[in-house]
Amino acid sequence: GVGMGMTAPVSITAFPAEDGSLQQKVKVSLRIPSQFQANPPCPSDESIKIEERQGMTIYSTQFGGYAKEVDYVNYAAKLKSALGNEAAYHKDFYFCNGYDPPMKPYGRRNEVWFVKE
Repeated sequence: GVGMGMTAPVSITAFPAEDGSLQQKVKVSLRIPSQFQANPPCPSDESIKIEERQGMTIYSTQFGGYAKEVDYVNYAAKLKSALGNEAAYHKDFYFCNGYDPPMKPYGRRNEVWFVKE
């Protein structure tokens, strides 16, 4: 029953298929606002879970516009290509992040994150 407002980024955990497309399984994560971090309200919906995301080192690329699935897939492929075979990162998932509200038409920020192993 507590309204917390929207936070950024909205982070989607994507699970790529062999061909680089995204599987239908995704996980959407929202940051809990600072004032609720120490004691977050208990979700009333069983499908909502509170998880603590541990610190991580990431490889990232940023792009603008209204991001669609194809954009995230394309930028993930570009990041993978830029990293080559030298970088060790988790290949079974990556994060697709959006930072802007839907009504912001210009200067939008989106990112793809690969998590370093």
